[in-house]
Amino acid sequence: MAHEEAREAILITQAQVSQEDQHRARVRRYLTLMAFRVPALVLAGIVYGATGSGLLALAVIALSIPIPWVAVLMANDRPPREKGEVPVYKWSGVHDAPAIAATHYRELERHDD
Repeated sequence: MAHEEAREAILITQAQVSQEDQHRARVRRYLTLMAFRVPALVLAGIVYGATGSGLLALAVIALSIPIPWVAVLMANDRPPREKGEVPVYKWSGVHDAPAIAATHYRELERHDD
């Protein structure tokens, strides 16, 4: 009986998603967004062929220009906060020494002439 109890899974409520899973999700998000870029360029060619309007084709291309930038920003973003998660600053409580240590100062003599 004790052997069966030891095999039960323990739920860790504050465990975060592993780095591998986070990386896999970010790569998937990046590739999904970048997958829209090539069809947008093909669509620009189709629009130009169908309408003969270079401005419409350039408009489609212009809409596809920020896609790599947005894809990189989204891929480098941290996972979203869980519902109810409060950002907390964790202070170590250790007082560090000042950046510039105090030195001995010599007073200048005053001459009243």
